[in-house]
Amino acid sequence: MLLALLYAFAYWIARGTSVDQFYLPAGVRVAALLLAPPRFWPYLILGEYLFFAQARYPLIEKYGVAWVIIASAVLMPSVALIVHAHRRLMASGNESWLLSVAALAAITVSMLNQGLAYLLMPTLHEAVSWTGVARYVIGDYLGILIFAPLALLWTRRHVSYVAPRGWSFALPVSLGAIVMLGLAAMRLPDADAITRHSLHIAMMFPAIALTCLYGWRGAAVSVVTLNLTIGLTMQSTGLPGSFDDTIFISQQILAVTGTTLLLLGSTISHHYHRFTQRDRLGNRALDLARTSHLANEQDMRERALHMKRIGDDIDTSFNKAVEWLKERGHHAPAMDMLRTNVAQSQLFREQVSLVYPTEIEYSGLYVALRMGGISEAWNATDRVARPLLAGDPCQLSLGLQLAAYRSLAEAVGLLLKHEHGYLQVRSRCGKRAGTRGIVMTIALLDPTRRLTRATAAQAMEVLGGRVLAYGGTVQCRRNRIRLTL
Repeated sequence: MLLALLYAFAYWIARGTSVDQFYLPAGVRVAALLLAPPRFWPYLILGEYLFFAQARYPLIEKYGVAWVIIASAVLMPSVALIVHAHRRLMASGNESWLLSVAALAAITVSMLNQGLAYLLMPTLHEAVSWTGVARYVIGDYLGILIFAPLALLWTRRHVSYVAPRGWSFALPVSLGAIVMLGLAAMRLPDADAITRHSLHIAMMFPAIALTCLYGWRGAAVSVVTLNLTIGLTMQSTGLPGSFDDTIFISQQILAVTGTTLLLLGSTISHHYHRFTQRDRLGNRALDLARTSHLANEQDMRERALHMKRIGDDIDTSFNKAVEWLKERGHHAPAMDMLRTNVAQSQLFREQVSLVYPTEIEYSGLYVALRMGGISEAWNATDRVARPLLAGDPCQLSLGLQLAAYRSLAEAVGLLLKHEHGYLQVRSRCGKRAGTRGIVMTIALLDPTRRLTRATAAQAMEVLGGRVLAYGGTVQCRRNRIRLTL
């Protein structure tokens, strides 16, 4: 009952400040249906009927009890059915359905009012005309465009939207410009109608700017400001049937412009939300890919440590065997066994380093490239020149260094397998635009050679996943592969 009384009071306030060509109660009706859950709609219907009961009771003798009862009872349920029919569209994320609700509600209510007046008020047949219907439709439509967007803004207040950077001043400046232009148009004399229309049209440009910057939110706020500015500066006698021909022309233009702005704004916001959702899913996928790579590296680390313990046990066993041979005077076999063990142990530890370069954790990527097993493997091919390394890789995260290490090893192995000639590895760590990263280039020393299409395609396929997981790129140009992480 409290909701019914509050709605009846709001309807009474809105009607007291309205004229036919700018009918605010139509907007209050739609806004209330958008704000209230469907289970509360019967109370809204009751509230509107209570208002009409006290407002039209004195008119029973003049217009008849049938018109008072029926015309007061059908408006709110009709609009409620229209809003309910759009419930599925409301959940679609595209706010263009609001225009459909506004247009259908304005047409339905105006037709019901005029039709019931024609059927139930025989003495006023001459008052029903298509011109009056058009006036009521536009007035209801503009009234809906004032309150309904604000109600929708409130219901979607939890939906995130990132405003354009550096344009925080756009909202107050644009709204202030709309109000100032409206006040300037109001101060013009009636004879200067062309200038007044020009100022009303100029009010559209700040609204267009807000729509482009903020999507349907900017359109909603700007359309509300446009309607209120023009409506409240309208000359009115305060009597029923009060009409301003000059303002009505601007209002027709405003109805078309407001519809276009809301449609454009809803389209911008729809595509923005689709883009941000896709961007969030993409970032989530990259996070999962990085997590997967780090988990794999952790598993490789455990294996490398286990292999290292096995190697240490083998070395201990060999040393015991060597000592046992020395104690029994077999020095020559002991020394042969020791030399063999040292050589095999070095090879074994190089392979362990290829499984997981523990040097990265303590000394950084460049030490692992210069001193680890990968350096010995490259030297053994006699085709890889000494790497040219610049910058401080220790400023990078461990995950990024490991990704760079794996990518570099795979790229060099790919060129060694599918291309001929010597290779040169270059790497540079640095910071740009607040983001730290590394750029690595693996090139054929002969600048006249070109990578084959098969090599380039395989490089993109093999290296792309890990590089993209760290926000990087793979580029195959002429004689080189360029990796950025």
